[in-house]
Amino acid sequence: MNINKGAILISGGSRGLGLNFVENCLKRGYPVATFARTETDDIRQLKKEYAELLLFSELDATNLDALKDFVGQTGEKFQHIYGLINNAAIGQDHLLSHLATEKIEQIVKVNLLAPILLTKLVIKKMLIENKAGHIINISSICGSRGYPGLSVYSATKGALDAFTRSMAREVGERNILINSIAPGFFLSEMSSLLSDQQMQTITRRTPTNKLVEPEEILPILNLLLFENSNMTGQTVYIDGGITI
Repeated sequence: MNINKGAILISGGSRGLGLNFVENCLKRGYPVATFARTETDDIRQLKKEYAELLLFSELDATNLDALKDFVGQTGEKFQHIYGLINNAAIGQDHLLSHLATEKIEQIVKVNLLAPILLTKLVIKKMLIENKAGHIINISSICGSRGYPGLSVYSATKGALDAFTRSMAREVGERNILINSIAPGFFLSEMSSLLSDQQMQTITRRTPTNKLVEPEEILPILNLLLFENSNMTGQTVYIDGGITI
């Protein structure tokens, strides 16, 4: 158990891409603290397999008090926090003219405000306790490319990339590396909001002629999270070449 390096805190780790990240870190022997709005069967199974390494809590990413408590619990259980993966996000399924104001606010809070606040909480502990750390923001190709019906979602991801660049300058001298990973479209709850015709068009326009597989993201994640790569402030695209 790599307890000396502390825990990896992952938001939205109960399903989909976030669950892949949780399993990947646990298999490498790292303690993992993750949260989501609901506990899943997958998480319950992992809690049995990795009882000493996994901390899970049901909470809303936009609840600042709950985030503070969870970060504190993580530090108490695993000594300190070594890495942060800001993964939790929600999608969009309407044109802006048809999107309720409440939905716009929710997307901005979950996709942008929550990772900013969580980063603030974790960075404080990184600077005080281990004076080093690696942070990864899960962005999207939508942050740099336009797609109809995804305007607010795209705005949050573009802003998250900008946040990554600015934070890299703020904390680079303090041994904290922060980068974004921008996956292309892959089969998920979020992409299920798109029609079959939209997904076929996206696949056809992708140079590799196939959607991204979650497993293809892990090598880059592991490089940025576990290696002293001297990479910071970067947005790394894993998209089959659709953004070129």
